[in-house]
Formats: sequence, structure tokens, C-alpha cells
Amino acid sequence: MNAFGRCFCMKKSKQIPGYEDPIILASETHFTVNEVEALYDLFKKLSSSIIDDGLIHKEEFQLALLRNSSKQNLFADRVFDLFDVKRNGVIEFGEFVRSLSIFHPSAPEAEKITFAFRLYDLRGTGYIAREELKEMVVSLLSESELTLSNDVVESIVDKTMMEADIKGDGKIDLEEWKEFAGRNPTILKSMTLPYLREITLAFPSFVLHSEARY
Repeated sequence: MNAFGRCFCMKKSKQIPGYEDPIILASETHFTVNEVEALYDLFKKLSSSIIDDGLIHKEEFQLALLRNSSKQNLFADRVFDLFDVKRNGVIEFGEFVRSLSIFHPSAPEAEKITFAFRLYDLRGTGYIAREELKEMVVSLLSESELTLSNDVVESIVDKTMMEADIKGDGKIDLEEWKEFAGRNPTILKSMTLPYLREITLAFPSFVLHSEARY
């Protein structure tokens, strides 16, 4: 790279917090360099929707997912938290690309299963407790605008725990979750976004619909 090119790249990386070389990101993810560059255009739109500082804040993330920056939603909060790898309250470009890569059709199923497990592991304890499962089910039903009685929700949770909690210790660990996901592949349906093969400037919708996926 000539001196001008190096200077330009250094200036660009300093101006944009968390900016990373598309070539490096492509080598570490399931995206091509061109796809990473397209994602950068998308990232710039999202990161300037409310606060134009080159970072995606939670309100901007919620606005993209829910079309509402102030609406409280556990599911959106969990996805944001998992994208925010540095745990500093914002999503940088590198974090955005690496996390989104898990949703790529070419991503291994193991990556998707682990991400889904972490999504439900609300307390970060390494297992999914019954109460955590119920909280996520209620959140997903709410996002899908489905209203079920508490008895029905409890029935869904009980059925899932009965199937997944092989050890019978009242919680679901990663190995149990892997087996459960293997028997219930629809759980991972929302973990793949087919159009990531051809990136557009439309923000991917991570919202899980409620079709018997619990």
C-alpha cells in the first residue's frame, strides 16, 4: 500500500470508533470483503439514526429492530447485549460484523446453537433456568403480538423443560440445549438470514415468531 493509502486508512480508522479493515473482518467471518463493505454502509446508517457518532447505541438498535427507540423488549435487549462484546454499552463496527456473521447461511450450526443458548441464558450463568425460559417466551410472544393466557405459557415452558432438561436438575445446560436443538431444528430457523448472502441496506430482522419453537 502506498503512503497515501496508508494515511487514508489510518485517518479513517481514527475517525470512526471501532472501525476495522474489511479484509481482516472478511477473513474472520463468513462474509466476503464486498459484503463487509456493504455492511459498513448499513452500519453508518444505523449508527447515525439518533446519535451520529459512528457507534450503534441501544436506542438505535431498538429503532432498527422494533421501529421504536423507547419500547422496552427483553429480546432486543439480549441481542444488543450479545452484539456488544466489549460490554461498553455500544456496538462498534467490528462487533456488528462478527456478531451478524453468526446469522449467515454459511455459519456452522454449532455457532447458531451457542448464540441461541446465550440469548436465553439471561443471567450469564452457563445454563438456562426455568424462569429465564419463561421470560424469553413471554417476550417473544409479545413481540409477535400474540396474547396467551399464563396457563398456556406455563404449559409451553413446562413442555420445553421436560424435553430439554435431560438431567432433571431444573435447568438446561449447553449440552442439553444442543441435543434439544437437534431434535427441534425450528429453534434455529431464526438464526439464519438468507439474504445475508446478498447484503442490502435493509436491516435484518431478528424477531423470532412464535410458531411452536419453544
